[in-house]
Amino acid sequence: MRGFNGPAANRLLLVGYLLVFMIVLSGCGLPPLPKPQIPETTILLDINGREIGALFEENRIVVSGEQIPDSMRKAIVAVEDERFYRHQGFDLLGIARALYRNIRAWDIVEGGSTLTQQLAKNLYLTQKRTLSRKIKEALLTVQLERTYTKTEILDMYLNQVYFGQGAYGVEAAARRYFNKSARDLTLWESAMLAALPRAPSYYDPYKRPEVVKKRRDFVLGKMAELNFISDKQKEFAQRQPLVVAPRENKQQAPYFVQEVIKRLTERFPEEFIYRGGLKVYTSLDLDMQHAAERAVAEVLSSQDPELEAALVAIDNKTGYVKALVGGRDFNKSQFNRALTPHQPGSAMKPFLYTAAIDRGYTQASMIKCEPVEYKLPGGETYKPGDYGDTPYHYRNFTLKEALQRSDNVVAVRLNNFMGPQAMVETAKEMGIETRLRPYLSLPLGTIEVTPLEMARAYATLANQGIKVEPIFIVKVVDENGNILLENRPQREVVLSKSTAYIVMDMMQSVLQPGGTAVNIRRYISRPAAGKTGTTNEFRDAWFAGFTPELSAAVYVGFDDKRPVWIPGGIVAGPIWGKFMAGALKNVPVTSFPVPQNIVKVKICLDSGLRATEYCPRVMTMSFVRGTEPQEWDTSHNPPWSWREESEPDDREPGAGLPWKELLDRIINGRP
Repeated sequence: MRGFNGPAANRLLLVGYLLVFMIVLSGCGLPPLPKPQIPETTILLDINGREIGALFEENRIVVSGEQIPDSMRKAIVAVEDERFYRHQGFDLLGIARALYRNIRAWDIVEGGSTLTQQLAKNLYLTQKRTLSRKIKEALLTVQLERTYTKTEILDMYLNQVYFGQGAYGVEAAARRYFNKSARDLTLWESAMLAALPRAPSYYDPYKRPEVVKKRRDFVLGKMAELNFISDKQKEFAQRQPLVVAPRENKQQAPYFVQEVIKRLTERFPEEFIYRGGLKVYTSLDLDMQHAAERAVAEVLSSQDPELEAALVAIDNKTGYVKALVGGRDFNKSQFNRALTPHQPGSAMKPFLYTAAIDRGYTQASMIKCEPVEYKLPGGETYKPGDYGDTPYHYRNFTLKEALQRSDNVVAVRLNNFMGPQAMVETAKEMGIETRLRPYLSLPLGTIEVTPLEMARAYATLANQGIKVEPIFIVKVVDENGNILLENRPQREVVLSKSTAYIVMDMMQSVLQPGGTAVNIRRYISRPAAGKTGTTNEFRDAWFAGFTPELSAAVYVGFDDKRPVWIPGGIVAGPIWGKFMAGALKNVPVTSFPVPQNIVKVKICLDSGLRATEYCPRVMTMSFVRGTEPQEWDTSHNPPWSWREESEPDDREPGAGLPWKELLDRIINGRP
């Protein structure tokens, strides 16, 4: 029968009560109960099993009877259906009372529904008030009473009923109002929850706390009247203040959750995700996530309110995405900048130097920074230059110093010497999935990549040349504990340990005196490596780097692509440093493992040869044994200094002077 409104509908509903009476008396055979379709909440958990958030059509977490306290059962019975344990699904006294009052008013002014009737309606029927629905409700009520015990019916009801604030069922309600599980509810908390289902929007503890407290105390009084609790328990509970959890329940890691939902919908029907009561174990670490959000907020607090940022952190060995920030405020913009391509500037240079080391260059290989131009296929001329007032240094750079200082000219010349395709292939092998083109300017970050790609590719260096696949979802488990999806770490060796270590060693110098990100050392003191990135006209700022445990990439920029006017080391670097310090504060300090075939030698930066004590600029460099320079630099030696050609070259640089030179000094009285 179609539902309709007005007095006629209400009069027909009065007839429904008489039909209920007849059904109870008849005891006629009834069809079996249909299987109820109960929407259950899907819970998202972090890597340590802590709840991140929930996905639901109705926010409901079904719990077993063992998890529902007896005080909750007694409270709901006392206020909603005090003769629940004495009737067989229909409270005849209640129906008679409702009939009398409704007939007097010739309208529906009171209902006589029991908890079993309410459960039948909630499980199987709509909320429309029609005669046909009332008849179906009566039939289902009889079947529920015949099929289940009173305790089972009551527990099903408590898992179904709406408690307001979007909370369906006692578990969701306990979490919403008291930030605890239902099994931990106190007597007064149980009484407060039992006070809500009668009129959830009216009995709202956030809007009408005094009204709710009064009704809570009424529930406690009914419990004592029915001998469910003692007068002493009632009085103690009534003295307790009405305290509920804060109303604002900010969603945790919203950009990360957004990506998890996207990945879930690629594997499961959307209805199943929001109604299936799944447990989704994710890779996120809430402690690291909070550290990331704090770092972004603190550094950008003094910047333009429209300046945006993104951060992605990946576990080097597993590929687990441990933290993800896609913007400053998810409520204002759901645009996820962590998964969106941006020009990375010089943060691309490590891929160039990795390709070079893999192809026989060493940290001491030298290239001159001087004016150079290239004819492009379209007939245009390309002239690379460095930032600042002096675009050229007019001197040679070792590759390690060139990366430390982020020299553009040296990078472009090296890219030209090898052929741009070499860098493209290496970046792809390391984890850059964006299609890169073999441009001469590629080391300067002229093609856009995502922060996630950068974090993953840098992790390859930190992980001794092993590339990992980013993982957001570790596993998905259904309500019965069956594993529906499981993602295990996927590893692939793409670089030799020696190549990865040598490039890592070069990137460590970026955070040391003379490097473009030396200021980061004020935030983090553990071994770390990285690279700054600043695009043309200062439109985007980057810092990407890693420790032995964790890799992270930080992007800062405006969505409308206007210039930031701040270098990557100044704005993105501090975000990275603050994040790493917070994320790893409880993690023991470890060093990058050194492959057995690596030797370290002090190199003169002016010549690229072994340094003597006279070299003014010296840097310790790493080499695969046998590729280190054998010749000593003598260009800075004073006129009276000499060294025999036959002197062994395998002594430690700076360990002392040759014995003949020492003797010469003594004879001639020189210091």
